[in-house]
Amino acid sequence: MIIGIPKEIKDGERRVALQPEAVASLVTDGHTLCVQTNAGAGSGWPDSAYANAGATIVRTATEAYNVDLVVKVKEIQADEVQLVRPDSMLFCFLLLHRDAAVAAELIERRVSAIAFEAVTDANGHHPVLAPMSRIAGQLAMPIAANLLLAHQGGRGLLISDARVVVLGAGSSGCAAAILAQQMGATVTVISRPGPRSAALQKLLGPTAAVMAMSDETIKVALAGADVVIGAINSQVGSHQKLLSRANVASMGAGSVLIDIGIDRGGISDTCRESCHSAPTYVAEGVTHYCVANMPALVPRSASQAISNAVLPFVATLTGLGFANALRQDTGLFNGLHLFGGQICNAAIARQLGRACFDVEARLFTC
Repeated sequence: MIIGIPKEIKDGERRVALQPEAVASLVTDGHTLCVQTNAGAGSGWPDSAYANAGATIVRTATEAYNVDLVVKVKEIQADEVQLVRPDSMLFCFLLLHRDAAVAAELIERRVSAIAFEAVTDANGHHPVLAPMSRIAGQLAMPIAANLLLAHQGGRGLLISDARVVVLGAGSSGCAAAILAQQMGATVTVISRPGPRSAALQKLLGPTAAVMAMSDETIKVALAGADVVIGAINSQVGSHQKLLSRANVASMGAGSVLIDIGIDRGGISDTCRESCHSAPTYVAEGVTHYCVANMPALVPRSASQAISNAVLPFVATLTGLGFANALRQDTGLFNGLHLFGGQICNAAIARQLGRACFDVEARLFTC
């Protein structure tokens, strides 16, 4: 199979989906890897590292997309979609709900696509999404500490003197809460009751509060909070916001709100996606940081984590072929969002106002 690795073009994006060692493994298995020049440079891997791994270095994005399978990090951008070869395959963070025009073009091109964010392992966990969420959670605290500085328009507080509220006890929420406590902050976590929140309370100990999510607990916790970390993985197509404008305003001037899950819609009406070149804005007196690709700040670490998580799935896809891989690997099947240009995920279909294709009937009856 011919696999393409294009250079990422999203603002501030420096990650690459496969590191040279992963490329070497696929080349050994008999596949051709077309790596666009400088695709790995932002993560510290020059073209020579990929060439030494057996890859073919291609000059243009057009060449990297003119392949059987494209493996990349971020969702297809408007400037990339015309490069995607008809009837080809995509494996990346797909986020089809975010751009109807891009989705329509992929459908028109009869593309088959598996979303990193929806792939699962044998335990039902998300092996590609989870490490990126943990990295984003860890990054949230030093970013918040910087935004609290007076010259940034913050309250002039050390993070050790700050009151931090974390919304969510998943991978990113746990990482943020643990680091906030280690940095000396007073930590409150608000989450749906369950094993994760119970485990986090045990880990944090009695000095932190882990509370059941409700309108009242949110209202009380946010009033006067110095930092709020939104770590909720909201459902695609959900328009209900967790925080009201009044909740955000109650934090007060100079406080900080970081929305890790902005690419799923955001936790508040005050949240809109920002980017690395313009990461913050102020709403209701609160500094908002809503960058969708936070892990791009540490591209080497993030790329290593993505590559390690993605390689086994790529090996399955290339070893068995697309349809057989979907039949035999439930985790890959769970991540399937497009099959021959037809939407296979009900939530995505609803969001885009399109029909949902019964791919299971197609795959398992032919």
